[in-house]
Amino acid sequence: MAHEKILIVDDDENILEVIKMRLEAVGYNITTALSGDQALIKGREEIFDLVITDLKMSPKDGIQLMEELLLINPEMPIIILTAHGTIKNAVEAVKKGAYSYLLKPFDNKELILHINNALEKQKLKNKIKYLQTIIQEKYGFDNIIGKSEKMKKVFKKISQIAKTDSSIYIYGESGTGKELVAKAIHFSSHRANAPFITISCGALPETLLENELFGHVKGAYTDAFESKKGLFAQANKGTIFLDEIGEIPPSFQVKLLRVLQEREFKPVGSDESIKTDTRVIVATNRDLNEAVENGNFREDLFYRIHVIPISLPPLRDRKEDIPLLANYFLKKYIKKSKKKIDGITAPAIRKMMLYNWPGNVRELENKIEYAIAMCEKTKIACEDIFLPKIGKTKNVKPFKKAKEEFEKEYLIKLLKINRGNITNTAKMAKKNRSDIYNLIKKYNINPDDYR
Repeated sequence: MAHEKILIVDDDENILEVIKMRLEAVGYNITTALSGDQALIKGREEIFDLVITDLKMSPKDGIQLMEELLLINPEMPIIILTAHGTIKNAVEAVKKGAYSYLLKPFDNKELILHINNALEKQKLKNKIKYLQTIIQEKYGFDNIIGKSEKMKKVFKKISQIAKTDSSIYIYGESGTGKELVAKAIHFSSHRANAPFITISCGALPETLLENELFGHVKGAYTDAFESKKGLFAQANKGTIFLDEIGEIPPSFQVKLLRVLQEREFKPVGSDESIKTDTRVIVATNRDLNEAVENGNFREDLFYRIHVIPISLPPLRDRKEDIPLLANYFLKKYIKKSKKKIDGITAPAIRKMMLYNWPGNVRELENKIEYAIAMCEKTKIACEDIFLPKIGKTKNVKPFKKAKEEFEKEYLIKLLKINRGNITNTAKMAKKNRSDIYNLIKKYNINPDDYR
C-alpha cells in the first residue's frame, strides 16, 4: 500500500471528492484545497510528496500556484489538470516545472499511472542524491573498528537502538568517531533510504544556524529573494545529526526544544509551522551536565536530547584497538596511493601503543595517511609516523603559529578586498561560508571593520 502524501487542488468540490476517494482507495494520504491560497497555506504547514492542481482557477491559477509551491519545495512533482482548450497553457506549465499534465475527463488508471510515474521519478532522484553522499564510504558497523570490551558495549547499544526513533546523545572527546556512530545508527535503521543530514552547530552564528536548520520564506529578510528549504525539511523521514550541540546559544535552545517536543518548526519569516518526521542525533565533546548546572544549557532540552546516551571511549582507554585501526587505515590509504607497502614494523606498533593519542582515532588516521605518503620502504617505520622533535630556534616559528598568522592575514586581506562581504570572501577563498565564519570567530575578527 502507498502512503505518500498528496495535495489535490481544485475549485470544484465534487471533482476534489471524486479524486480523493479514488486515490485513498489505493492507499494514498490525501489532503484537499479549494483554492490556490488554501493550497499555499497547506504547502507551508506540511511536506507533500506530490501536488495535483487544476489549471483554470481564480484568482490564482494552477501555474501561479505551481510557481509559488516550487519556491517552498523545489523538488516536489506537480501534475496539472486541464481541459482540451487549455492544452497550450498546460504545455507551458510543464516547461516551467510541472511534472506532467492530464486532460479532463480522465479515468482512474490514467491518473494513478501519472502519479506513480511522478513519484518513482522523484524517488530515483532522491536515491541518486542519497547515494552521492555515501559514494566514497559505506557507513555501518564495518567502519567502526574495535575488539575492546568498551567498543563491544558500543556496538551492542547501536544494534539495540538503531531500530527505534528515539533521540540519541553521543558524547566523547574530539576525534573519537561520533559522526561515524551516528551514520552507523542511521544506516542500520528503517530510515536508511532517507537522507542523513549533518550540521556543526558551533560553526555558525545563531541567525545563520536558524536559517540553515529551518529555512526561510521569500522576503523573510533583505537578501531572501526566494524561499529556502531548511535541513529539518530536507531530512524529513531521515536523520539529522547536530554536532557540537553544546555550542548553541541559550536563545536558540528554546526553538530547538520546540522542534523536539512538537515535531514541527517555523521557517524564518513565516507564521506557519511545518511538521517534520525526523530522527535527531546529537553529539558533544563538552560536559553538558556541568553546562546545565552553570545555566548555559537548558535542563529541559538536555533531557529531550539525552533519551539514549552513548559514551565513546578515548583511544588511550582502548589501546588494544590501535593495531586494528592502524591496519584498517593502512589498507584504506594504500589503495588510494597505489604504493607497495606491506605493513607496519613491530617497533612502530609498540610506539603507537605507548603513545597517548590526544586527537584519538582522527589523529591516528591522519598519522597513517601521512606515513604512507612519506614512506620510501615496503614497511612503515617509527620515523614515518612520529616526526623527530625539532630543537627550539630563535628564527623558526612553530608550524601551528606560522599557519595561524598566515590564515589571519589572508582572511583580513580578503575581507578588505570584498569590503567585509562574507559570501564574496568565501567564494574568493573557495571555501564554505561556515569555514569563513569559523576563522572569523577563531581570530576574533569583525567583518564590519572592513565595510
